[in-house]
Amino acid sequence: MTRRERLTRKILGAATLCAAALPLSILIFMVVLARPLFSSFSVTDLLTGTWEPLQGRYGILPMMTASLLLALASLAVAFPVSLGCAGLIFGLAPPVVTVPLRRLVQLMTGFPTVVYGFVGVFVLVPAVRDLFQAGSGRCLLSALVPLSLMITPTMTLFFSDAFAAVPRPILLAATASGADPVQRFVWVVIPSARRGLAAGMVLSFGRAVGDTLIALMLAGNAARMPSGFLESSRTLTAHVALVIAADFQSLEFASIFVCGMVLYVLTSCAALCAWRMRAAAERYSG
Repeated sequence: MTRRERLTRKILGAATLCAAALPLSILIFMVVLARPLFSSFSVTDLLTGTWEPLQGRYGILPMMTASLLLALASLAVAFPVSLGCAGLIFGLAPPVVTVPLRRLVQLMTGFPTVVYGFVGVFVLVPAVRDLFQAGSGRCLLSALVPLSLMITPTMTLFFSDAFAAVPRPILLAATASGADPVQRFVWVVIPSARRGLAAGMVLSFGRAVGDTLIALMLAGNAARMPSGFLESSRTLTAHVALVIAADFQSLEFASIFVCGMVLYVLTSCAALCAWRMRAAAERYSG
C-alpha cells in the first residue's frame, strides 16, 4: 500500500468517526441542557404530563400527541396518492405522461416548506374557517393538507425506485401468464416491492414528524391535547420554535431539549427501520 493510499484511508476513517460521533454528541448536548428539568421532574412526568408552566407542569404529552397524530394522518392521506403516481411512473401511463410526471415530482421535492405554509395561510385557513365554522381555521386539518402534499413527492420517488427494483423475470412471468398491466402491478409489483414501500413510508413519516414551518404556521399552536382535527394544537417542532426565544435559564427553555430528544429518537428509529427494510429489499431483488 502506497503512502498516498494510507493517508487516504486515515482521512476517510477520521471522517467516518466524526460522522458517527456527531449525532451522539448532539444527543449528549441535549441531555445536558435538559438537565434542569430532569433534576426537578421524572421522565414519566415529562412524557405523560400536560404543559402548564404557570402551575409548574412542563409535560410534553400534548405536543407529542399532536406531532404523531399529524404525521400519521398526513402519511395516510399521502400514501394512496403516492402509490398511484408511482404506478403511473412505473408504466401504467404512456411515456408521454410518465416522463413529465416524474419531472414534476422531482421538482416538487425541492419546494421550500414555507411555500406550502403560505399557501395554507391564505387559502386553507379561510376555507376551513368558513366551511366548518369552528375557530380561526388554524388547526390540525389546515396543517394536514399541505403536510401531506409536502411528503407525497418524496414517497412517490421511493415507491418508484421500489417498483423499478422488482426482478424482471417476475414481471415477464406475470406477462406470460396473461396478466394485463394493471393486474401485474396490483398482484405482482406491489407485493414484490412491499419492503421498499415500507421503507419509503417510514422515511416520509420521519420527514413529516420533523417538519416545523407548516405546523407552526397552520396548526394553531395551542399547547393542549388535541381532541379532533378542527382543534388548534402544537407539535414538538413548533414548540421548539416558539420557546427558543425564552429566558435561557427558565425551565420552559429546558423543555425544548426534551422535545429535541424525543424527535431525535423518533427520526433515528425511522431512519434505522427504513435502512433495514431497504437492505432487505435489495437482498431480495438481488
